[in-house]
Amino acid sequence: MAAVSSRASELATDREERIGHLLHRLEEVRASLLDAEARVPLVGFGRCRESARNLVHYLALRQFDLRSVQNELAELGLSSLGRAESHVLHNLESVLERLYALRGSPTPWRGSIVPIDPRRARARIDRNATELFGPAPPGRDTRIMVTAPLEFARDPQLVRELLENGMDCLRINCAHDTPDDWRRMTVQLRRAARAQRRGCRVEMDLGGPRLRTGSLEAGPAVLKLRPERDSWGRVQHPATVLLAVATAGGGPDSRPEPRISVPAAWAERRRAGERIRFRDARGAARELRLLARTPQGWTASVGNTCYLTNGVRLIGRSRAGRTDSALVTGVTSTPGRIRLAIGASLVLSPTTRPGHERTTDRRGRTLPPTIGVTVPEVVERIRPGERVWFDGGRFGGIVRSVSRDGALVRIDHAPSGGGWLRADQGVNLPDTDLGLPSLTPADLADLAFIVKHADLVGYSFVQSAEDVMRLRQELRRLGRPEMGVVLKIETRRSFERLPEILLAALRTGPAAVMLARGDLAVEVGFERLAEVQEEILWLAEAAHLPAVWATQVLEGLAKSGIPSRAEVTDAAMGERAECVMLNKGPYLVPAVRALDSIVRRMQAHQAKKSARLRHLTVAERFLKGMSPAIEISPGAV
Repeated sequence: MAAVSSRASELATDREERIGHLLHRLEEVRASLLDAEARVPLVGFGRCRESARNLVHYLALRQFDLRSVQNELAELGLSSLGRAESHVLHNLESVLERLYALRGSPTPWRGSIVPIDPRRARARIDRNATELFGPAPPGRDTRIMVTAPLEFARDPQLVRELLENGMDCLRINCAHDTPDDWRRMTVQLRRAARAQRRGCRVEMDLGGPRLRTGSLEAGPAVLKLRPERDSWGRVQHPATVLLAVATAGGGPDSRPEPRISVPAAWAERRRAGERIRFRDARGAARELRLLARTPQGWTASVGNTCYLTNGVRLIGRSRAGRTDSALVTGVTSTPGRIRLAIGASLVLSPTTRPGHERTTDRRGRTLPPTIGVTVPEVVERIRPGERVWFDGGRFGGIVRSVSRDGALVRIDHAPSGGGWLRADQGVNLPDTDLGLPSLTPADLADLAFIVKHADLVGYSFVQSAEDVMRLRQELRRLGRPEMGVVLKIETRRSFERLPEILLAALRTGPAAVMLARGDLAVEVGFERLAEVQEEILWLAEAAHLPAVWATQVLEGLAKSGIPSRAEVTDAAMGERAECVMLNKGPYLVPAVRALDSIVRRMQAHQAKKSARLRHLTVAERFLKGMSPAIEISPGAV
């Protein structure tokens, strides 16, 4: 009995020591929360003051690595703080009160302000989501946003089916199509929504200062025709081409199939089944078979790969058996492109001149390929050692040197065997301070249209608190100061400055946060995307702002009709946000239907999730830096 009693005494002592250690550690954390609150001016937030206060508390909490503390709390049967995002101080003080009760001592403090509790925090997030995206449909808390394809402007049936299958918000990307198209889209939507007696919000995204590759010198004027073959090289389907009658302007009509131009008189003398001989651009003997006459000319087939250029002589036979020939015209230049593989070099040019493939100078030296960007002055801000990504991360490299000719990039990331870089592809410079305005002249022109036709404006490439305030100033000037804003977090800088961006949003009007994971993955690195998107969700919840889960959600299903297993799991993860966004594709209606089903099923299993409280660099950076942007007087906006 003595041994049992001794063991019980040891356990009690150990428990007392563990409780004392936890109290000391968590009181230290609580003091840090209150200190951060005192350092960040929480004036001018109006009804969002509690949300701003909670965000600051969350940032202070995430300075600490509390994983071992979480384990000890769980062993005592207490909250592990892993669901504290929306009500940080309330959760922390509740745990502390339980620890003091376990030790048999009173709580030594009483807060002067009652912190927001889980019920009120959830109600605030729901209220903000409803204010921006409208009421959630019965049985589903997460809204579905659909990116409008151009067909949306002229296909009422598509609009009706998307609404019937679960679309709650329509997204129009102002980087594409025209104001006329956007207007028709909104008219179609309003008409269909009224007929179904339901609401559907409209978000219109500003294009923003997106960098893209510049123009390239055109390739040779050559048309390659290649038949389809089986695994043994046998022709299954010959290649087809249109022998179009040249118009008075010298070119064929605008039909999209492969074509060449031939003289009208020569085409008139041809007959179905006739075989037309020629030598292609390589000198290979080939033969076209005329299939059928069309209003545009003749369709023809060829059973061997051939290359047609202007000036190739087509040789037929007249009815009398004499040679009847014509010269090919109308072959246009192929779009320029640059071949890139790992180890290749590429010069980013600071000029607007068209780029080109490798060239040779007068001394016989090989010069690397060159390409510009749509904002040439950005190249002058690039420094050696900084990373450059092209085409959504398909190609990447490091800047080796900078000269008057531009920035020399050494490619260290490319598809196996290499690939082609073309004009008008995305360029990401995650390490470079671009110095670009958040609102371009085109954005300001589009904004005047958006305030008249949309419920929400999507803010692309927002980088700072000043950017948020600049947009609010423009909205106030245009008469929509309280218009909902969706902050698209798609660069490394916007993620690193997310705390101050969120505080600016809380100060200035209704807002949501979009996880624009396409550019974001390129900017932060694909291997970091999973943790970064979690941190964005946590910070948005701490600010009581709704989140939008976006980019490539069910993309395989929307584009091909068949989803991958991974993207179904990704779509299910989107249930933790207040809205999930689909991009366009030919199978958009089945994608909306599937997303509706996935989210409803997942909602029965989880709501948000618990987190492990590892130290967050983004929190430490904010609290150490205390950006002056946060300390703007309330009247400045």
